[in-house]
Amino acid sequence: MMASLIAVPAQAQSKIQSPAKVAQVLEDNVAGRPTPPPITDKDNLWLLDLSTGGRVTIWLRPDVAPKMVERIKTLTRRHFYDGLTFHRVIDGFMAQGGDPKGDGTGGSDLPNVPAEFNYLPHVRGSVAAARADDPNSANSQFYIVFQPRFALDKKYTVFGRVLDGMQYVDAIERGEPPANPSRIVHAYIASDNPPAFVPLAPTPAPSLGAPVTLPGATPATPARRPAPKAAPAKKAATATK
Repeated sequence: MMASLIAVPAQAQSKIQSPAKVAQVLEDNVAGRPTPPPITDKDNLWLLDLSTGGRVTIWLRPDVAPKMVERIKTLTRRHFYDGLTFHRVIDGFMAQGGDPKGDGTGGSDLPNVPAEFNYLPHVRGSVAAARADDPNSANSQFYIVFQPRFALDKKYTVFGRVLDGMQYVDAIERGEPPANPSRIVHAYIASDNPPAFVPLAPTPAPSLGAPVTLPGATPATPARRPAPKAAPAKKAATATK
């Protein structure tokens, strides 16, 4: 259905911009823009409970990417994302998930979402729609940025930003694909009054069970330990003259 998503140039993956450059880009993108929803608006807070140990809160931006935000809300309320893995995770770049096939080629049964390229930059914590070569091929997959990648700006639809829980994103298993991929345990929209995050119970160690006895075999009798020997008696002292 979809080719390998967000196939970006190597130089875009390797460059890490300075904090000063990040601040300049953010400043340049403020004036004259649509008013975003407040960060307290629960209808635009996307919650991802990750297997890495906590809940990630993402501020959705319908002011710049209304179609992609609506797609995220629709699929989340269908529990589409529950249990899906992060199948492509590149250290220092991004973590990509949202594919039901788990190999980068899958999507939902809904039509693709047209491009909504906007002024939001690819800074740490940015959340954007993954796509194939066709700019209008975004569907269900998304990625979360580890480090700034301004070479991707206005080429992919950025639709949100991590507000809280970035440490759980940082803990996502790396690999293409990872040997033991991290996953989305549950996804919620905050206005739907989701339950509090509950950490996953640790997997119990396998039980060894009772000793196995073959049919017809007589269980061996444990060997008796020899009784300890008594210490030799001391000779009586001899009086000296």
